[in-house]
Amino acid sequence: MSPERTKVQVRPGVEDDLVALTDLYNHYVRETPTTFDIKIFTPQERRPWLLSYPEDGPHRLMVATDVDSQRILGYATSGPFRAKPAYGTTVEVTVYLAPDAGGRGVGTLLYEALFEALSGEDVHRALAGVVPPNEASVRLHERFGFRYVGTYREVGRKFGRYWDVAWYEKEL
Repeated sequence: MSPERTKVQVRPGVEDDLVALTDLYNHYVRETPTTFDIKIFTPQERRPWLLSYPEDGPHRLMVATDVDSQRILGYATSGPFRAKPAYGTTVEVTVYLAPDAGGRGVGTLLYEALFEALSGEDVHRALAGVVPPNEASVRLHERFGFRYVGTYREVGRKFGRYWDVAWYEKEL
């Protein structure tokens, strides 16, 4: 994928994206500690996740596609931080990119669209968890004004070892 030739469109995710989004996420389940899910999903298992993101409100799913091929290059979400009502104005955000889409500004485009969509919502704080080492994710979050607030040590076990989660926050 050449950065000069790739035109990217960012739009809300739709049900027709389900298979491609599931495949993209399953890459991270199988190959990386980025997610603490440990078993791959079928599209049907992943469907409730996709449907939990309406086109408005504080919980969004934004999808980046190659304009020419319509191939999904990545997605960003803002979801609930925790279920208790007092957390309602806080969202947890994340970005997942296709393995060959990193370093081309796709994550930046996704976060620009996501934060623009959230600008009219009653959201006060965005949080992001990053499993180190992940310098690309740290750079992306810092570019958007997130600041490091602390690390939970060895809170996830995957691939036969324990992983930390570094937390970042941004006031909206």
